[in-house]
Amino acid sequence: MKTSIRLYLLPLLLLAGSIPARVDVPYLTGRVTDYAQIMSQPARESLTEKLKAHEDQTGNQIAVLTISTIGDESIEEYANVVFQEWGLGRKDRDNGILILVVPDDRRMRIEVGYGLEATLTDGMAGEIIRTVMTPRFRNGDYDAGITEGAMAVIRVLEGGEMPETAVASSGGSQGFHMEGPDLSLKERILFGAFIFGIIGLFTFIGIATPGIGWFLYFFLIPFWAMFPIVVFGGEGAFRCLVAYVVGFPIIKLMVRNTKWYKKAKKSARRKGRKSTGVFGMSSRSSGRSWSSGSSGSFSGGGGSSGGGGASGSW
Repeated sequence: MKTSIRLYLLPLLLLAGSIPARVDVPYLTGRVTDYAQIMSQPARESLTEKLKAHEDQTGNQIAVLTISTIGDESIEEYANVVFQEWGLGRKDRDNGILILVVPDDRRMRIEVGYGLEATLTDGMAGEIIRTVMTPRFRNGDYDAGITEGAMAVIRVLEGGEMPETAVASSGGSQGFHMEGPDLSLKERILFGAFIFGIIGLFTFIGIATPGIGWFLYFFLIPFWAMFPIVVFGGEGAFRCLVAYVVGFPIIKLMVRNTKWYKKAKKSARRKGRKSTGVFGMSSRSSGRSWSSGSSGSFSGGGGSSGGGGASGSW
């Protein structure tokens, strides 16, 4: 009987052991909780005073948390859990902001409370991460990266405009500008495998198949123009599009001179069937038709966040 019970419990124990433990939320010890100990004491004290002055003036609560690692946990989910447990911002205004830095994972996030999402938008938070914090973190200057990032947030909240450093470094072009979403390297690899696996397959079919190949060439242009933005951003997507528009015809013209391609083309004309030896497409017709019809005394005030903000890595 005991043996049977153990056999039933064994899968449950294995399942429980495979579930990663959630990273604990540190105690809120002040406006700057440097749990990873990456900031100097003068920098912590100076930033604490600046955050306190901003709170006294506006009522907005800004807190900084550094933690060495959060493992495989999503930084968006972890930041939201910290925000809720700390209760940043006033309960009736939800005007809190959390700046989270995870040095060992090389990730960061600015989590914005409900009440400030219209002032510090996701795009602004992402721009501060990319142009103010990331360059300094890459140089190993955590004091400057965190302090200047926090001050950029304060300038936006007090003036409603992006800081000059972020605007100047966002690109000299006055025209269309687009950045990719803030994704970790792992997420970019997964999205890339999915996206390029699909459009790459149809691109190969277009190159290797007589007749329908040129139809697929023009059909896939919008997909090569938009889908790579998720992985590479606007600039990278533009380069992918140029490579596709130029490269497809060149490779197609090279392939059409091969023996197997000529053989497939003749077979298609003779039998009404397009075949490359790898793929086949029937051109049958019937009478039917069909259609098919998104510090010390510092404490939170009970505010909350709905996941607004931005994440980044360096």
